[in-house]
Amino acid sequence: MSTVYYTASSLDGYIVDENGSLEWLMSRDITQDGPFAIDPFMAEVGALVMGADTYEWIVKNQPGDWMYPQPSWVVTHRPEVVAAGHPVQTFAGDVAELHPVLVEAAAGRNVWVVGGGDVAGQFVTAGLIDEVIVSYAPCTLGAGSPVLPLRSEWALVDSAVNGDFVCAHWRCA
Repeated sequence: MSTVYYTASSLDGYIVDENGSLEWLMSRDITQDGPFAIDPFMAEVGALVMGADTYEWIVKNQPGDWMYPQPSWVVTHRPEVVAAGHPVQTFAGDVAELHPVLVEAAAGRNVWVVGGGDVAGQFVTAGLIDEVIVSYAPCTLGAGSPVLPLRSEWALVDSAVNGDFVCAHWRCA
């Protein structure tokens, strides 16, 4: 069981552009059963956590029923962001307090820290991210939300090409 930050990035290290858009990502080709693809990754995920910006992006761009069967949390001070009918819990506080709850909910499977660099940064600062998997798209954005908004050290475990992406798997150094 690991806590994994799994995300995509532009070559210059941004996960969304300055307008909070992922258009740059959605126009790229990736093989769903290829290296570092989302479906095999999701098969190992038992719980997930994200920030409010990521959650709100999902609600806006994937309306309807909640798309994940795993127990899900949003780190936010605004519990009203959770859409009616979504089985999503909110948490406001130190992620070190939330992490044991996530691990228990994951029931021996991985915890996925979704999307946003701010929440991932909180987990990294607390020493709770074991692995980072980033799929790098062949573009630069020049501005936006960074993959991680802090300095940290990682050791490369593996890398591969999947469609338009160069994917890298890192472990905490």
